[in-house]
Amino acid sequence: MEPHHEVSAIRAATKDDATAMAELVNMAGEGLPVYLWRRMAKAGEDVWEIGRQRARREEGSFSYRNTIVREADGKVAAALIGYPLPDTPEAFDPADMPAMFVPLQELENLAPGTWYVNVLATYPEHRGKGFARELLQVADRLAAEAGTKGLSIIVSDANVRARKLYESCGYLETASRQMVKEDWENAGTNWVLLVKRL
Repeated sequence: MEPHHEVSAIRAATKDDATAMAELVNMAGEGLPVYLWRRMAKAGEDVWEIGRQRARREEGSFSYRNTIVREADGKVAAALIGYPLPDTPEAFDPADMPAMFVPLQELENLAPGTWYVNVLATYPEHRGKGFARELLQVADRLAAEAGTKGLSIIVSDANVRARKLYESCGYLETASRQMVKEDWENAGTNWVLLVKRL
């Protein structure tokens, strides 16, 4: 019997991946995306449909255009969302931004000119197969192609498993900021910025 080889299981996302993207971004964000979509929803509007609509956008950080997916058995098993950050951080007024985002924006601004890994998530049934590591290798390649000086990622200090993975791939903690949670429930205390130099 011939060994089975999957044909190019890593590909650019399309609008048809919006459902998986919404689910995976919520996993990576530990429920924060759904918390925010719920606040955006009008009466009777499906929270998940808001996530899918956002995934289908042509613009914005959470867009299928910034997404690479890893398939297994013909279905999306994992996803990476990322893009280069500007060389000069945009000035921002914390008063113009929801308080929850201020620490995240402050950390992002400490990694100008890096390729930002916004989302990396794998469905539970596919964890432990190395898909996240494969996608981080794709991120390394995209970061080099974009001419960035490195990569950056922000993770909750409570997400020990993800952090171990990033550190094993060469990411180092460079800063942290206290979380602002409002009514969002999360085990973490701080957001941690990890940077990998190319």
